[in-house]
Amino acid sequence: MFDLSLDDAQQMVVDTARQFAARVLAPRAAQLDVEGGFPRDSLAEAAKLGLLGINVPEALGGVEAGAVAYALAVVELARACASTTVAMTVSNMVAEVITRFGTPAQREQHVPALCSGEYVVGGFALSEAGAGSDPAAMRTRAHRTERGWSLSGQKLWITSGTDAGLFVVWARTDDPAASKGTAGITAFLVRGDAPGLVRGKPEHKLGQHGSTTTPLEFNEVLLGDDALLGEEGRGFRVAMMALDGGRIGIASLALGCGLAATDFAADYALQRSQFGQAIAGYQAIQWMLADSATELDAARLLVLRAAWLKEQGKGHTTEAAMAKLMASERAHAACDRAIQILGGYGYVRDFPVERYLRDVRVTRIFEGTSEIQRIILSREVMRRFARA
Repeated sequence: MFDLSLDDAQQMVVDTARQFAARVLAPRAAQLDVEGGFPRDSLAEAAKLGLLGINVPEALGGVEAGAVAYALAVVELARACASTTVAMTVSNMVAEVITRFGTPAQREQHVPALCSGEYVVGGFALSEAGAGSDPAAMRTRAHRTERGWSLSGQKLWITSGTDAGLFVVWARTDDPAASKGTAGITAFLVRGDAPGLVRGKPEHKLGQHGSTTTPLEFNEVLLGDDALLGEEGRGFRVAMMALDGGRIGIASLALGCGLAATDFAADYALQRSQFGQAIAGYQAIQWMLADSATELDAARLLVLRAAWLKEQGKGHTTEAAMAKLMASERAHAACDRAIQILGGYGYVRDFPVERYLRDVRVTRIFEGTSEIQRIILSREVMRRFARA
């Protein structure tokens, strides 16, 4: 039975995230947005509170609070600062994927270092210039050497690429002449200080200015056999299972942005007077707030359902895609309405709603675009009809 009530451990994680967001993230968010950079200090404080390993076993340095607590914590964090939160979601995802697919030695070596902040954060290196939504077009390659592997290629759009201390990197390990589809893709663990790894310059982005997004270049990076994550040639499975959980995180992040914008707009509408009364008294404003509240609550339920299924060890690919699609698109709409409610004030940096809109926009793109989510969902719909 899908239960929305929280146990004590879940509530503690949510409370911790909310307090941390109010104390650390919110006061720094506007300046981080203007100046850019990477929020190392904030992430170090988050690590001390266990926020870099929420759904990671205690034995590996995590909190072991589960996927539901993780999703709700991300909502609270993103209300304050989406830039810092996205670094945390990716790092949590990397810690979880190593916990799931790593050897005992890999788990013991890397997961505690991710949770404690020793690695600062983790990075997820799947996308390439010609292989974004289509990982089968991947050109990064790893070939065997006497001592392990040699990795060469380029990756693009890597969150926290400037500072991450550990990357999960996908490469083709099959015969180039025989490469076909996603078979032959393998996942590797690459330290941030590995010789031959070159971090590119951060991209100039529309939003999330405090989250550095960079290309990565691998110039014959030598890796031991202990760098292989999971089975050789079956790395695509690792990526897809990681992305199922990642989509829950991004959906939660989008939801946090939408809720922050809606709360700010509602408070503003109660304070702003036009034609002799608060604009909250006008139906046009009321209906915009009603639509945002309803859509975001629907998104919240989808997010919690997907997180609950993950926590129960059940399949959640479809549900995560639904949650990510609904949350990202409806949160974007809510942020846009917030700007409309504030009018000219919503368009300037004196108020945070323009930042919420810029920050939330990318949630319709990364961890699989909205169009990719619709492809996933349409395939499931067709399968259901085929079985009928």
